[in-house]
Amino acid sequence: MSESNWSVPETEVVQRVRDRLDADGTDVLATIVGVEGSAYRRPGAKMLLDDEGGVGSITAGCIEDDLLAAAEAVRESGRPDRVSYDLMGDDADDVWGLGVGCNGVIDILLEPLDKTYRPAVEAFDAGRDVAVLTVLSADGGSPDGPEQLGDRAYYYPDEGHLRLPDGSPADEWPDEALAEPAADLAERGSGDVVTVEGLDGATLTVFIDGITAPADLVVFGTGHDVGPVVELAERTDFRVTAVGFRGAVDLAARFPEAHRTVTTSPGELDDALDIDDRTHAVVMTHNFVDDRLVVETLLRSDAPYVGLMGPRDRFDEMLEAFDDEGTTFDEADLESLYTPVGLDLGGGSPYQIAHSIVGEALAVSNDRTPGHLRQRDGHIHDRVDVDASPSP
Repeated sequence: MSESNWSVPETEVVQRVRDRLDADGTDVLATIVGVEGSAYRRPGAKMLLDDEGGVGSITAGCIEDDLLAAAEAVRESGRPDRVSYDLMGDDADDVWGLGVGCNGVIDILLEPLDKTYRPAVEAFDAGRDVAVLTVLSADGGSPDGPEQLGDRAYYYPDEGHLRLPDGSPADEWPDEALAEPAADLAERGSGDVVTVEGLDGATLTVFIDGITAPADLVVFGTGHDVGPVVELAERTDFRVTAVGFRGAVDLAARFPEAHRTVTTSPGELDDALDIDDRTHAVVMTHNFVDDRLVVETLLRSDAPYVGLMGPRDRFDEMLEAFDDEGTTFDEADLESLYTPVGLDLGGGSPYQIAHSIVGEALAVSNDRTPGHLRQRDGHIHDRVDVDASPSP
């Protein structure tokens, strides 16, 4: 596989999966379902393997070539398979080469890509959280229930119960035991394996893959400094909307990486955009009046992040202008405001500034306080351990 295909964002992997669902041939979807020790990616990371190679990444590149061979076997058999890679200790050096750097055991589910995965990509495209439940093993099951590797159901948090891929109720699945961990993982956007008792008495081992809808980043402005922000944000899995005013610039041509572009006016944002608690915003029009109108709308919304370009004194001037109009903001209103926008990385070039801005937006989106990883106690990636026991 090419380096560019390996490094694509998760949103592009999902897009590719959606495009290939109706394609000729049999592609194979590889998903990490378990990690022991340390690994480059966590459970839920995906890679689509096709005749030309693959799209996406599940390691730093140390096993992807071997996965192509494993995928070919799945393609020929038409049946899912699980493979494990032990990248710990001397054995890993002997088998995979020196310096793989993972120091962990990675368990991967390989399955032919078929229509049973369509609800996952449709939910992602619609901005809807979902949990994908896939059977890894069933001990003592009956033909009437989920019993085979790859059997699948879905949990939608806004519905509160399991459905089969065709949309019908998953009556043969232990809904009560699986709903709570599925809701938890869908909210976190994480994956984990749970073991529950099936309705027929079988012991089911199920991988629950929580897929959260991508966070939105709305960038206000049409200057050339907006381009690097749009590009980097799209590559870090934000769904980016570039917003311009007065129609003076062809936004689609200037910002081809944007998911969409919108031309409107500062006073009509509520009609042009759906701003909710997943909307992150960067205001960089470099026009004081436009910025002030946009910031006022954003601070009255549920947006958790409002980044404003410019020095702190500039916002103080805005507050004075607001005050003259009788508009006031309390501390709670200003909690979402980040100005000057960005992390203190010390750079001043356009891409260095863009890294600073997008890094700050990512930290807020991931509920992290930015800092050096060497100062972080414990694992780099949060570990997930859900309870599969139903609430009393």
